[in-house]
Amino acid sequence: MSLILAISCYTTACSVAVAKSGKTLAVKVLRISQGHAEIVITMIELVLADAGCNFTELDAVAAMVGPGSFTGIRIGLAAAKGIALAIGTRTVPIDSITAIAHSAGNSNIPLLVALDNKNGNLACQWFANNGRPIGELCLRTAAEAVSLSPTISFRVAGNASETIILAAIEAKKTAYIVERCDVPDIRSIAILATDRLAIGADGPLRPVYLRPPVSLN
Repeated sequence: MSLILAISCYTTACSVAVAKSGKTLAVKVLRISQGHAEIVITMIELVLADAGCNFTELDAVAAMVGPGSFTGIRIGLAAAKGIALAIGTRTVPIDSITAIAHSAGNSNIPLLVALDNKNGNLACQWFANNGRPIGELCLRTAAEAVSLSPTISFRVAGNASETIILAAIEAKKTAYIVERCDVPDIRSIAILATDRLAIGADGPLRPVYLRPPVSLN
């Protein structure tokens, strides 16, 4: 049995969970657009207390590695790396697109997960009706993403869903929004991490930005 601490400092949420063998023991989610650094450690301590365990019992620390806001990703990864280093445990990276696709579940039609990348493009990836990814995670315009749909009808999840809906209408296709799947669910991150840990797919926590940060100099 594995005990995992999962952390996500996504653009519009700060989320922490503790899961044992894929079952969530405790979870806390706070919808915020800033201030992640000030609250994430407190949230971690509270979730561990709710789960009735301590840092030294953890088998791994999982973290959302992006895509998402540069600041949020760095805060979440810093917390996860610091804890893992302090207690000498493994880390498991989970990207936000895969986490959202997991939350959306399988269906008889394919799924497009699309996130606003704040630069005119969307971070997106297609998934087959069995949940397996189609192609690579990449940056595309909404029209480009919709043009790759393997069927006339498809589902869409992520915070760029409304943009995809408009592009689908233009392309004479039908898109259905998966409700409550606009941001990565910390429970999905914990479950995915449990599955990956079981097959030895842990690894370093490296951010996925898809584009370099803009220098202010």
